[in-house]
Amino acid sequence: MKYKRDLVDLAGPYILPASWFCVAGGYGILSGFAGQSELIVLLFFFRHWWAFEESGVVPDIVTMGKPFGNGMPLAAVVCKAEISDAFSQGPEYFNTFGGNPVCCAAGLAVFSELDRLDLRRSAGVVGDHLQAKLKELMRSPDGALIGQVRGMGLFIGIEFVLDRATKKPATVEASWVCSRLKDDLILTSLDGAYDNVMVLKPPMVFSVDDADIFVTALTAALKCVVEVDLTSVERTPT
Repeated sequence: MKYKRDLVDLAGPYILPASWFCVAGGYGILSGFAGQSELIVLLFFFRHWWAFEESGVVPDIVTMGKPFGNGMPLAAVVCKAEISDAFSQGPEYFNTFGGNPVCCAAGLAVFSELDRLDLRRSAGVVGDHLQAKLKELMRSPDGALIGQVRGMGLFIGIEFVLDRATKKPATVEASWVCSRLKDDLILTSLDGAYDNVMVLKPPMVFSVDDADIFVTALTAALKCVVEVDLTSVERTPT
């Protein structure tokens, strides 16, 4: 499971094609609990409830964590009946904090707000708009350091490179831009093997206007970075 997460999330981010899941499942690469296929997925950043719906794959086990409670300590596991039924055969499973009513109420409220505000649809609309604006910036002289814009919904990666042909990572430049955006009260993070991929994972209420504000600030930072002495720049902790 670690390797799948590294590919999709920590690599900043890659959306794997549906064929990958079919091949991986066939060869047991996704094998997890009790020999069943297990898939750790991303929730709330996409136009669907679950990222795996984009691939047409139905996993045996789904885990939910941090976004589920919107700040409240809450996690959940959803699985097929034949897997959950195995617990009745032992060994006994026990969780001290299982079923906390306050946290469960928070989780239900999150789902209610997602539906009430139609945030799944919004994630697709705003995400498409943001990617279009970033690719427009990439085609401009100011976006020369952007090698690729990738992702889905509100889960987007901006890869910084010194040369688009060789894809030489612009690690220092990415770090400087990430720090510069903090001055505009914009928090991003860096991922990827070379720490040169800026990852955007904004809240679901992120709007088209918010996206435009981000692109404006990023454009200004990119204009500045080419004129800055980067010899003393240290890696940005994210």
